Amino acid sequence: MSTNTSKVPFGQKLAFGIGMFANQMFPAILGIFMVVLVEDLKFSGLMWGLIYLFPRLFDAITDPIMGFISDNTKSKWGRRKPYVLIGGLIMGVAYIFMWQLFKENSVQYNFWYFFLWSVIFYFGLTFFSVPYVAMGYEMSNDFHERTNIMAVAQWIGQWAWVIAPWFWVVMYDPNWFTSADVAARELAIWVAIPCAICAIIPAVFIKSESTLDKDYEPLNFGNIKGSLDKIFSSFAEAFKIKEFRKLCLSTFFIYNAFMAVSSLTFFVIVYKLFNGDTEASGVWVSLFGCLGALGTTFIVIPIVAWLSKKFGKKKAFMLSQSISIIGYIMLYFLFIPGKPWMYIIALPLFSFGIGSLFTIMMSMTADVIDIDELNTGKRREGIFGAIYWWMVKVGFAIAGALSGVIIWMVGFDSDLPTIEQQSAVDGIHAFFCFFPLLGTVAAMYVMNDYSVSEERANEIRAELDKRKNNNSSVKTA
Repeated sequence: MSTNTSKVPFGQKLAFGIGMFANQMFPAILGIFMVVLVEDLKFSGLMWGLIYLFPRLFDAITDPIMGFISDNTKSKWGRRKPYVLIGGLIMGVAYIFMWQLFKENSVQYNFWYFFLWSVIFYFGLTFFSVPYVAMGYEMSNDFHERTNIMAVAQWIGQWAWVIAPWFWVVMYDPNWFTSADVAARELAIWVAIPCAICAIIPAVFIKSESTLDKDYEPLNFGNIKGSLDKIFSSFAEAFKIKEFRKLCLSTFFIYNAFMAVSSLTFFVIVYKLFNGDTEASGVWVSLFGCLGALGTTFIVIPIVAWLSKKFGKKKAFMLSQSISIIGYIMLYFLFIPGKPWMYIIALPLFSFGIGSLFTIMMSMTADVIDIDELNTGKRREGIFGAIYWWMVKVGFAIAGALSGVIIWMVGFDSDLPTIEQQSAVDGIHAFFCFFPLLGTVAAMYVMNDYSVSEERANEIRAELDKRKNNNSSVKTA
């Protein structure tokens, strides 16, 4: 377990934050690269669906197992560091190999090659991300310092979303690469190596204590059935905590609603603002994601961290999501054909929704883990991190399906002239602005009676410290 102190040196926060860049860059860039599979390598819709769905099913099994293993690992390097190191290396190697695809090979060959390497990649991602997130939860026991840790991490991680949209421009620019599949093969190397290095930074530099003498659950193949039973019971105990259920459900609503329409950004900008002229749209599609991420980096995260310290985490959540609602409404009126620069006015407010989410929620999850320790006597950051991020991944999978449903509902067809389907374009625009608004309202309703205030968190912390002191006194006697 990491050294659990109130104030964490900035160098430790920085090391954790660099890991967050890798944790976000791999998924961000993967979404850009995936276009190549359909557009250039001619994967079918069924193949796309299998590649999209299988990782979510895989995560549903491996994430909780990895959380349990990480929580109960006895090592002189602590519970998390070995897995973060190995997982980062697996991700880097697998990402390079999975994109070595050639048009000359058959579609079936490329599909199975990509599918099998993607399984290895997602295994590495689970191996890395579950212990890595848990590492952040246990870095401090201070109510506000937890927010500061997550704010630094999210600030660094947001740069992945600033950088990633520009890969789409580079990959399809003939001045850079002769074709997109060539771009994917070469860029995969330049992405994977620095991201793998960033992933292993927390394992190298974050301090941790030996867990060799800890009384953890045994991890061995002979005890596998008992271990699985304990995994399921740990899940059940976690979900018994009302506050944790609220965090998971509100995150699901906000993230799912936002991601469901994020894939519609291309269609809204090209067809609403540029009458379907892809060439005329230039860099405005990439700018939307890039400027939104920059707004999160330099405006949202610093303000949310200040709001949390000034008013508490719950009020900071409510205020930031209220601001995002204003942004969604403004965006509806500022998508003006021929005037794409107008949408920039709404982006800082728009970005408060998804941009503030994980800074606050990950800090709140660390507080809830204290409640679990008070109830059970165990520190299970891995299990809680696995459950929380599994909810995020499920939301991402559902969002992918919802984006297709939205396009189908409005009757959009990219082969038709824009003038013949203006109502469909207007429908996509309306969904793009108001579907995230509905998800935000639902999340705010769920969080309305969230009860872990700073005072309550400090009371729980004091009780835990008292219990540890009593246990130490008994052992000494």
